[in-house]
Amino acid sequence: MELLVTMIANLLVEGELGLNLLGAGIAALTGIGAGVGMGIATGKAVEATARQPEAVGQIRTMLLLGLAFAETTAIYGLLVSLLLIFVV
Repeated sequence: MELLVTMIANLLVEGELGLNLLGAGIAALTGIGAGVGMGIATGKAVEATARQPEAVGQIRTMLLLGLAFAETTAIYGLLVSLLLIFVV
């Protein structure tokens, strides 16, 4: 673990590759936002289902659509971070 930290610190000091890794780390943080958003959406869907059990089909449809959009943002963040590390 210490070797990995030392390698990352050397890359950050050496120049442009370090900035790419820093940008990739920031881009990867989109997964946190997506996870929080999906958790909130799921909780609200459970509350809505508890209040109106007869509308469970519509609630499920809207929940799955919203989760797909939230997951897409996380995938875009992962894609950007991988591009920053390996391509740029």
